[in-house]
Amino acid sequence: MAARRTLRNGKVALFAAGVTLAASGCSGTGAAAEGGGGAADAREVVRQAPDVLAASGTSHAFTALRMASGGTRITIEGEGAFDYGERTGELRLTLPEGGPVTEVFVPGLLYMKNRGAGVPEDKWVRIETDAVRDGNLVTGGATDPITAAELLRGVAYATDLGWSEEDGERLRHYRGVTDIAAAAELATGGVREQLATAVGGFTRTRVPFDVYFDARGLLRKIRHQFSFAGGGGSGGGEAEATVEVASTVILRDFGAPVEVALPASDDVFEGAVA
Repeated sequence: MAARRTLRNGKVALFAAGVTLAASGCSGTGAAAEGGGGAADAREVVRQAPDVLAASGTSHAFTALRMASGGTRITIEGEGAFDYGERTGELRLTLPEGGPVTEVFVPGLLYMKNRGAGVPEDKWVRIETDAVRDGNLVTGGATDPITAAELLRGVAYATDLGWSEEDGERLRHYRGVTDIAAAAELATGGVREQLATAVGGFTRTRVPFDVYFDARGLLRKIRHQFSFAGGGGSGGGEAEATVEVASTVILRDFGAPVEVALPASDDVFEGAVA
């Protein structure tokens, strides 16, 4: 039997369309709800985003990963739920090709089902997130909400753009740049090791972002723009292709109870993954 967890109130690659991503009851901050008084206040609001998220309990999550390299464009979408106190969650991803992929997140580990090439349909792949070249920020097909928020601890600068309408809701919008290396030094839990690994995995460690809070101070949306070398070179001196990735996380239904099934050890695939 798989262990079950109730949420309160790797080396892996994704191949699609010629692009390869490979790897060897909450109260938020008043400043977020009301707006800060300057750049320093805006940075502090953004820097507190992971703590705000941890205090929010649980929510449903929706993700979108849009990758572009040359003339190729692909989108991977996901939906699921997370417990931010226990730092666990689940996403179901829809890929451009193939069946849906289920991902289960626990500190330091990612489990993937329906991984593809060489893995039986009823088996899971287990990935140590600090062993993935990009810290699993994008390789798994989604930036999970916990890691997306922890990345904001490294904010270099931020601007308060005021209130805006997003998906029919009135949200406070902050825009700026965060740095993966700085975030790695400040991140908590297993995310610290993930981000430390990710420092060498990107063309630039400074990552543009947009982040949104609602009137209660709850973290509602995060968008990061990553850039890294995608291995597109021919090996004959040709430069590697640059992959641009826009990763978006949207959070709703805070406090919703969700049950996540953790794979039993017998259900984890131990063979080689193509």
